[in-house]
Amino acid sequence: MTDVSTTGGQLLEQATRALQGTQGLIDRALSALKAKTLDGGKLSNAKLDAHQLVSYELSLCWAECCAARFMLDHSGRCQDEFTSRLCALFCAEAVTACCARLRARLADFALADADIAAVLHDNTVFLASQLSAANIAAIGQDVIDRGANLGPDLLEERYTMMRDTFHKFADEVVVPLAEEVHRHDLIIPDAILQPLKEMGVFGLSIPESYGGLQEDDREDTMGMIVVTEELSRGSLGAAGSLITRPEILARALLKGGTEEQKQHWLPQLAVGEPLCAVAVTEPNYGSDVAGVKLRASPVEGGWKLNGAKTWCTFGGKAGVLMVLARTNPDPTQGYRGLSMFLVEKPSSDGHEFEVTPDTGGKLTGRAIATIGYRGMHSYELFFDDFFVPADHMLGGSEGEGKGFYFAMAGFAGGRIQTAGRAVGVMRAAFEKAISYSKERVVFSHPIGDYQLTRVKLARMAAHLAACRQITYGVARLMDAGKGDMEASGAKLFTCKTAEWVTREALQIHGGMGYAEEVPVSRYFVDARVLSIFEGAEETLALKVITRSLIENAA
Repeated sequence: MTDVSTTGGQLLEQATRALQGTQGLIDRALSALKAKTLDGGKLSNAKLDAHQLVSYELSLCWAECCAARFMLDHSGRCQDEFTSRLCALFCAEAVTACCARLRARLADFALADADIAAVLHDNTVFLASQLSAANIAAIGQDVIDRGANLGPDLLEERYTMMRDTFHKFADEVVVPLAEEVHRHDLIIPDAILQPLKEMGVFGLSIPESYGGLQEDDREDTMGMIVVTEELSRGSLGAAGSLITRPEILARALLKGGTEEQKQHWLPQLAVGEPLCAVAVTEPNYGSDVAGVKLRASPVEGGWKLNGAKTWCTFGGKAGVLMVLARTNPDPTQGYRGLSMFLVEKPSSDGHEFEVTPDTGGKLTGRAIATIGYRGMHSYELFFDDFFVPADHMLGGSEGEGKGFYFAMAGFAGGRIQTAGRAVGVMRAAFEKAISYSKERVVFSHPIGDYQLTRVKLARMAAHLAACRQITYGVARLMDAGKGDMEASGAKLFTCKTAEWVTREALQIHGGMGYAEEVPVSRYFVDARVLSIFEGAEETLALKVITRSLIENAA
């Protein structure tokens, strides 16, 4: 355990030094990787692909250290002893985890064992004190005593009010319905949807001038994160992901829509009438958006769509679909041959639907059976000569060939919002784990009395706190027009951590955790999807994070 004379400020200074030493190792490895992957002074995709494992692990190390830096910044500002202890524990674990990854493949990272040994040796006292069983167990006991209170969050008053409002809504409306929706694979009921419409939640990312709640001159990513976190704590599938799709479509419209399209669609989206869905992914093309095959062929008055989409979440209930299609059949055009369409359809609550409009053609949908993330249903869609009017191409005639860029603008906030969803799911699992540790008696003692349970809870608390702070910190950066790179790191790290936190919560529940009737089993299967959607972690690490890190490496 840390010496009682060690103050919170001293702990943070020690954690900062340890983190700086680790970041130095990562920077050296990135410089070496850059030298291996340049061709004529430019980054070579082929050479980079030859180093995928190194790239992935460097991205993960960087993201974990990034979370630690945000946690350190938060801890320094709030000056709370418990927060400092959680921060120190997380930083110690991050340093040892990163050093272990680097040490396992020294030659690949162009490092020597002495390099890593020096960082560990220079921080021996800090690491030993923070990672001792006694220290972690003591933090775990504090977690049990405090409940799910992770210390001050330093939110502005308006965000505190938003959090409290949606926390109450999640507890009173979402939680009582969440298990039934999950276990019976139901569509989200109107008992959840209608009050959320009335609360204006679908207008969070739409400017006031178009009927939304967002100020016209600034984005409010932070507000979106606070609401998303609370709704996801209630249920990821039945509430936490509802505002993702209107945010994506609103961003795309604001980026490339004509003024007429903005005036027509944004006020409707702001009140959730209609609800919307995004149809970009195809059976053979997920993160590789440039490979989209669904064809849009020009006809009198508009276009006809032919082809398939998959993983169109909420595609049945939605009344409008944002569909990415290929308007230029020349395969060499890649993403430059793509356009975006707004496809109207009747809303359906079923697992299957069929639309045969008077204008001709057909659209059919079938819900994909999934182990979790139930409530919204994700659909396979099949377009057969389905007619779309010309004025439903996003951007009008000027938008032809620009669909990829509109899609990227739409997805810009998706990564950090997914981090917010991950934090919400982790919080739900963490709260249940604490409660169960007090209630479950084994060998005449509550399981929370045992050291290993307290250690688990302490580590869960430290990781959850770090995930929350990187998510909040990046949201603030994005509201200032920065933070795209950090958003990718937040998504990568929080989603991987959510799998582990929910796994530990389930493990604390023992056999009951595996029972479908216990909410923690739902959190576990829901968390699994987080590392897949909004950019699979491998693609995010290899194609986004590593590339950017190498480009900025010395």
